[in-house]
Amino acid sequence: MARRSSRPAADREQVLRAARQQCPACNSRLRYRYDNRRTVATLGGLVRLHLQIRRCENASCRCYHKPYRPEGEGAIVLPQHEFGLDVIALIGVLRYREHKSVPEIHAAVRERGVVLAERTVTNLLDRYDELLAVSLTDDRRLQAVLAGQGHVILALDGLQPDVGHEVLWVLRDCLSGEVLLARSLLSATTDDLAALLRLVIAGIGVPIAGVVSDGQLSIRRAVRRALPGVPHQLCHFHYLREAALPIFEADRHAKKELKKQVRGVRPIERAMEGRDDAEAQAVQGYCAAVRSALTDDGRPPLRASGLTLHDRLEAIAASLERVVEKGD
Repeated sequence: MARRSSRPAADREQVLRAARQQCPACNSRLRYRYDNRRTVATLGGLVRLHLQIRRCENASCRCYHKPYRPEGEGAIVLPQHEFGLDVIALIGVLRYREHKSVPEIHAAVRERGVVLAERTVTNLLDRYDELLAVSLTDDRRLQAVLAGQGHVILALDGLQPDVGHEVLWVLRDCLSGEVLLARSLLSATTDDLAALLRLVIAGIGVPIAGVVSDGQLSIRRAVRRALPGVPHQLCHFHYLREAALPIFEADRHAKKELKKQVRGVRPIERAMEGRDDAEAQAVQGYCAAVRSALTDDGRPPLRASGLTLHDRLEAIAASLERVVEKGD
């Protein structure tokens, strides 16, 4: 959609000059010939870039009259784009690290003061994926890092921020933390994942000593096909989650049974409506405590909501018994 209103004036201006003074082809002097200006939206506000363009004046050079732009421009914004790299990086983090949808990303970026359309978020996500792919294709740097450790412990997982969208499959080395490959796939069949594993095997130059994943059936089959004989284990998080499943089910059942014993709070609250004496206030306070205990959920097995509810109801019952003993 075309812009319907003019962009406000930039907050500041930044002058960029080329660091290279000689032509890379013929080594003759690059002459300062003209200026370019462009406005870029960054997380710090609108920036007006003042670019000093140089050209080679050697008629016999293959770079004759070819514009040479300041190198610092590429650290701020991509060619022919109006949003800075920091905006693209933020959108990528919100998408793949925090698993936010496009409307949620759009709202979060606008809260940071960046004015853009929701469709622009999708376009900038494509630029983020392209930049990530470029950074991951630097095989020489990656091979130098992996050669020092001698082998790789491969972690494989798929990220799907929205249901129905492509899944971003990330293959990472657990020892160095380096991302070895990231690729979006429409499906996660055994053949697709085995092809990704073969790409990693061909590119890293060191043996794979083991594989860690969430145990998905297609992943297990792909590892068995592409890496026969390589140990493959369930990751610690998924292992502990599966081990805690019986505890989770028992705790949920206990909480359900406890809730049955404290039903009927609402009729007691209605009976106290319209009263402001001390007894009514005490009863309303106990009802609020019970209601709060019923809605206080935890994360089993580390914080079991059923046990938490039991402890809070025990405390409320003990308090009521003390009131009865006092005879008030």
